[in-house]
Amino acid sequence: MQSDNPTAAILVIGDEILSGRTREGNAHHLAQVLSATGFDLREIRVVSDDHDGIVAAIRALDRSLGGAYDLLFTSGGIGPTHDDITADAVADAHGTTVEINPDARALLQARCDRMGYELTENRLRMARIPVGARLIDNAVSAAPGFSIGNTHVMAGVPEVFRGMVDWLIPRLSAGRPVQSQSVEVRRGESDVAEGLKAVAGEYPDLSLGSYPFHDDTGWGTNLVVRGLDAARVAEAMAVLKQRLAL
Repeated sequence: MQSDNPTAAILVIGDEILSGRTREGNAHHLAQVLSATGFDLREIRVVSDDHDGIVAAIRALDRSLGGAYDLLFTSGGIGPTHDDITADAVADAHGTTVEINPDARALLQARCDRMGYELTENRLRMARIPVGARLIDNAVSAAPGFSIGNTHVMAGVPEVFRGMVDWLIPRLSAGRPVQSQSVEVRRGESDVAEGLKAVAGEYPDLSLGSYPFHDDTGWGTNLVVRGLDAARVAEAMAVLKQRLAL
C-alpha cells in the first residue's frame, strides 16, 4: 500500500511477555488506533528487561536517533520495581540522564495525598524521567509516561497504557486513516489466489490480502482491500468481486 503517512514502530518491553506468563495486548490495541488515525505501523518488536537490548532497539527504531521510523511507542518497564529499567535505557539511548521530575513528583504526591498513602522511595521511582522529556498524562494512576525525541514511553498495565494512548495520539501529527473493505468467500485460499493476484497487480497503490478460516461449514477466506482513498478501495473491491464472480 502506497502511503505518505508517518511511519511507526511499537517496542514491547518485558521478560513476562517473552516467557509467556503475560498475554500481550497493548501492541494489538495500539495497532488498531494507529491505523484508524493515520499512522503506518511498520514493525512490532519485543525485548527482554535488558538495558543494552532496550537501548539498541530504541536506536534502531527511532528516526531521531538514526533509526527506521518516524515514531516509536514503547510499552512496559516504567513501574516502581527494580526490573523497571525502561526510563534509564531510554535516557541512555537519547544521550541524557534520569532525574526526579518535579511535575511528575507533584502528580504522585497529589495522588498519595488523596489515597492516604505515603510517597515512598519505591513509588517515587515512577517520577524518574529522562532530562528533557515531556510527560504523558496518566488519568488512571497518576504516574506519567513520557516522550523524548520521537520515542513515546508508556506503561505496560493495559488500562493505564490505553489511557496514555488516548491522551497522546490526538496530540501527534497524523496522516490519513486507512480505509478498508472486506468480503467473506466460502472458498479456500488456493481457489481465489489467482484472481486476487491479478487485481492486486491492477491496483499497486492498495493492499490486498487473504485470510483463511475454518468453521462448522468448512473452509472460507476473508478478502480485504486496504488503502488511503475510500473511492479507490471501493473500486478495487468491485473489480475483485467481479473477477471472482461473487
